[in-house]
Order: sequence, then structure tokens, then C-alpha cells
Amino acid sequence: MKILFLLFVILFLPILCIAQENIVTTGNENGTLIAIGGGEIGHTIIMKEFRKLAGGDSAKIVVIPTAFVKGNEIDSLLLERNFKEYGLPNFTILHSNDSIEVNTDDFVQPIKEATGIYFTGGRHWRIADSYLNTKVHRELLKLLDRGGVIAGSSAGATIQGSYLARGDTKNNQIMMGDHDVGFGFISNIAIDQHVLSRNRQFDMFTILENKPELLGVGIDESTAIVVKGDILEVIGDSYVIIYDKSFWSIESNPFDEDTRKKLPNKNQLFYFLKSGDKYNLRERKVIRN
Repeated sequence: MKILFLLFVILFLPILCIAQENIVTTGNENGTLIAIGGGEIGHTIIMKEFRKLAGGDSAKIVVIPTAFVKGNEIDSLLLERNFKEYGLPNFTILHSNDSIEVNTDDFVQPIKEATGIYFTGGRHWRIADSYLNTKVHRELLKLLDRGGVIAGSSAGATIQGSYLARGDTKNNQIMMGDHDVGFGFISNIAIDQHVLSRNRQFDMFTILENKPELLGVGIDESTAIVVKGDILEVIGDSYVIIYDKSFWSIESNPFDEDTRKKLPNKNQLFYFLKSGDKYNLRERKVIRN
């Protein structure tokens, strides 16, 4: 019996550990991720935070506009105007949908030298088609490992997760579409955007009914989550919605006998976090101040 137990430990325990690690939600230990829910961000704390984390005046920024590029036509004037407003007038534009080019050293060189990456909004399946599992993807992970920052708005937020919500090429109302794999900078998570501005707060349940292991996060416009390691912090003007099969309220324990709320079942629960609130991704718990 002891021999059988030892064989089980040797052969199967590593597999169990890997399986458990695959369902953990966490960011990068060294780098920082900023996922923005879209909308107006020019004069908000969000871009100031991105600029600061990327190195301020010495920041080396690479902007990847692939999500909104059609026919390889890049609106560089729009990017210049926006990033000047963000306090980042100097940046490199990086875009390609050529599978050979994106795997060359010359193409990824700007990422190797960058301190910050920014993904614009648009359709995130275009980002996946161009860069998922390429040398670009690998260099982005290396940038995080060396302490860099990756930010993105709308499509640029969703692509950072492991599951690609609204990734269908037909339209952005299909929650589980023909593209469902993100970059995985944050593991075991689905990220939605524009959630309150567009009344999308119930859409995440379509994914979670089929992928109950995922943490769902919905980010409203002019709002962002800042993720480093296990810790998520909300910044910006509106709210972030957490879908973790529980409920949290600053007022009291909602499950106390004296204050019991009439809540839906756990598969229909969500709650809101505001700017300054923090959340432990690994433990799936709000961090009380």
C-alpha cells in the first residue's frame, strides 16, 4: 500500500499541481497591466498612471493599433493627437498582419527596447490573428518579466485576459465566438469593457455558464484595473464589476442573519468596485482597507 501511495505521489501529484495552477487567476509578478474599459481617458488618472509606470519622461512607448487597422491604413495623425494629450508625444507605432514579418527580430526590436506598450481599441480578434503565439507575444511577456507595463483600452483590455470575450469576427455582441483565446497576461480570466455605458452587465454570464472556472471582470468606460501579481486595483471615474460567484458590500456581511439580503443564486451574482478598491485575484476576495 505504501508503495502504491508513493507511486501516486510521484506520478500524479505534479499533474494535479499543474492543473490547480491552470485555474489560478493572477497577473505578472514583475510587470504591470492596465486594462481600460474604453471611453474618454485623455485627462484621467489612467494615462497618468501608465506614463508614470512606463518611466515618465524617459518612457519608451510602443503603440500597437492593430485592433482598429483595416487594410493596413494607420491613422497616425489620430494617434499623435491622442498621445500628445496623454503626455506621451514620442512613441513608436508597431503594426503588421504578416505572419512572417511579426516573427522577425527586426519587427520585435521596438518591444525589446520598450518600457511600455499600449493596445488601442477596435476589434481584438485582429490583435489575436496578428500576434497570438508569435515572437511578438513572447517579447510582450518578456517585457512584463523585466518590469514593464502593458496597457490597452476596450479591445486592448480584453486581449490581456486568457479568454477572449466578444471575439467573434461577425460582430461584438457574440460573447463566445470564433476567437476565444487571449494573450493570457492575466490568467484564468475573461475581461469585458464598456459594461455600464452599454448595459452589458449581464452578458458575462454567457461565458461563465460555459466556463465556470473563469473569473469575470467587467470594466466601465473611463475606468481601469491595474494588475500586478495577485492584486487588482480600480482607478478612474466609474466602476468595475466582479463576477466571482460571491457578493461583497461595504455596508455589512450580506449573509449575516440580521442583515441577510435577498440575493440571486451564486451563478447570477456580481458586485461593483470603485476607484481605490483592491481585489486579490488568487484568493478571489475584496481587500478590506
